[in-house]
Amino acid sequence: MTITQWFIFILVIQIIHGLATWKLYQKAGRQAWEAFVPIYNAVILMKIIRRPWWWTILLFVPIVNLIMFPVVWVETARSFGKNQYLDTFLAIVTLGFYNFYLNYVADVHYIENRDLHPKSSSGDWVSSILFAIVAATIVHTYFIQPFTIPSSSLEKSLLVGDFLFVSKFHYGARIPMTTVAAPMVHDTIPFLNKKSYLFDDHKEKNKTSWKNKLQLPYMRLPGFEDIERNDIVVFNQPADTLLNMNDFNPDRNYYKPIDKKTNLVKRCVGIPGDSLEVRDGLVFINGKQNELPDRALLQFDYDIVFKNISSDEQVYSMLKRYDITDRVGFDPKQESYYIQASPQAVAQAINHPNIVSITRRSTPKDYDQNLFPREPQFPWSYNNFGPIYIPKKGVTVDLNLDVLPLYNRLISEYESNDLKVRGNQILINGQAATSYTFQQNYYWMMGDNRNNSIDARAWGYVPFDHVVGKPVFIWMSWDGLKNPRWERWFTTVGGSGKAISFFIPFLILLAVIFAFNKFRKRKKA
Repeated sequence: MTITQWFIFILVIQIIHGLATWKLYQKAGRQAWEAFVPIYNAVILMKIIRRPWWWTILLFVPIVNLIMFPVVWVETARSFGKNQYLDTFLAIVTLGFYNFYLNYVADVHYIENRDLHPKSSSGDWVSSILFAIVAATIVHTYFIQPFTIPSSSLEKSLLVGDFLFVSKFHYGARIPMTTVAAPMVHDTIPFLNKKSYLFDDHKEKNKTSWKNKLQLPYMRLPGFEDIERNDIVVFNQPADTLLNMNDFNPDRNYYKPIDKKTNLVKRCVGIPGDSLEVRDGLVFINGKQNELPDRALLQFDYDIVFKNISSDEQVYSMLKRYDITDRVGFDPKQESYYIQASPQAVAQAINHPNIVSITRRSTPKDYDQNLFPREPQFPWSYNNFGPIYIPKKGVTVDLNLDVLPLYNRLISEYESNDLKVRGNQILINGQAATSYTFQQNYYWMMGDNRNNSIDARAWGYVPFDHVVGKPVFIWMSWDGLKNPRWERWFTTVGGSGKAISFFIPFLILLAVIFAFNKFRKRKKA
């Protein structure tokens, strides 16, 4: 929905609210017109139902308001003596239209000094749970969100089994665009395997119709820093608008809202305005090799040959000394083991007396049709890619049929233009175009595990409106289901030098708080 459509929708809701409650406002000692004035009517209603004024704010917070509206409907009925279970049920299942019955049919009287406490223990529990969900949803959406690391694309900086806290406010919290959705759930409701939001399964000819499912336009609160080169960033995968994420053909038939696309975490190696190239797996920015933070370790594929080895267990034990634990296996074709490791680990392991050789696996330098932008005039591979320009907001680039594959998705999909090619002519919104000015910033996200990372080399640029937040803290880490990595608990994601665990100081602080509270209770007793 556009801003204009939302304005009309909200105006209609205000009229419905006024028609359903103006007599109730009068019975509560207010003026009838106060029921029709947007926002003001909500403030007055909070006074009528004897709830704090800031509940009005919660009514306008997407997702949170899905919880608050039923609460307000029930509270309104109770303020006029309708506090039976049937009244609560009718207020909710009629989506608030029960107010029309109270306003025009029922003989109700305003209870000015009603008791706000629940009448039963079950009511107390429901109230507590609802507001716990509200508080958690606000924190989850606008401040800090927990994530887990499912893949090894950023191995050794982030490990599979790391549990992260991701800051939403560093780059500015994004206002939820999908307004009707389950709180604190992403694309699918756990166990039920159902979509967590309203969606429309349809064909290409109606590809934008999902936007009509009460979608808010993209908006973001101000942040206090920009994405910097080599930041680790959580974002929504741009290509996750497809029925099959491995199929990048233009015949797409499944679409997701931006904020419901799959969450990924990668390193931002290229920022807006950069010229980027990958040479032999190494990233070069504006002609110079990109220098990663000291905590980051690039990893590549190697073949390794042993002597005097009797079992796989012996291999794994030997390699673990050098922190080589990711994707170790035996290749029967090569009659050798293969590993993923950093050059630093390889340099140490090669000196082991039972290792004959360690050779980095070569990768094809020919055109890989699974790589962005999937056109033969860009014969790139995973280890040799580019150069490309990373678009910057406000910058104008020349357009022709040769470079169009690099930017056509940005122009049409991310910036909502009608892009067509007619013969040798490029048409944007029906007008012939030989240049284009970008409307937002774009980023290039890659994994440190260069041969085991599906990243921007596969699906291209990441628009800023797809950015979720910045990982700042590892609060828990498990190697498998049974083995905790204690040294990674309560460590920071950024910074230089060896990561320091704050887990023991946290436990000490927790013990001090517990002891102080116990002492205070004893003293009060």
